[in-house]
Amino acid sequence: MVAAITEKKYGHKHHGKSSQDILDASNVLRAIGLVEGDKFIDAGCGDGFISIAASKIVKNRGKVYSLDAYEPGLDILRKKISQNRIENIKVILADMTVAIPLNDEIANKCVMVNVLHGFASEGTLGPVLSEIKRILQPGATFAVVEFNKSEGPPGPPYNIRLSPEDVETILEEYKFSIGGTQEVGKYHYLVESFKK
Repeated sequence: MVAAITEKKYGHKHHGKSSQDILDASNVLRAIGLVEGDKFIDAGCGDGFISIAASKIVKNRGKVYSLDAYEPGLDILRKKISQNRIENIKVILADMTVAIPLNDEIANKCVMVNVLHGFASEGTLGPVLSEIKRILQPGATFAVVEFNKSEGPPGPPYNIRLSPEDVETILEEYKFSIGGTQEVGKYHYLVESFKK
């Protein structure tokens, strides 16, 4: 099933849309147990609404790394950072299918919201998940948030949506330990995993 998902290329454009209106960042961050001092990665951050919420939790002892390949979304985030004088977010333009310009084992928590299905449909899971694994500390939390596998809108086309079981299978293939699945909103679930 997952192999079929990863082999198909739908040309799905998975950037430029914010989930802020349909997903509460606090639900996601509570689900992963984000606390003050954590080093947090928002992988595929878009306009950074989750990064902003995370920065308030990790405070000055922590750090937020906001990654995305879509410059206009990062520009929105940079503007919010400037307006609110936020000092603990680092905005990084990064194509995760090529490389993530961060040091090894730099973070202990990472979320990827509404983007794994895009990498799966494009067949680019390998480089992305290898890079995520490299920048996470041993035992670190990696949480994937995706739209429920149901007909939309909102969300991507049904044929490229991933079920929680699909996500768990993908993460297990890349040697993450599965922690469980929970609802984090009307349209979303979260699969928690850990770097072995």
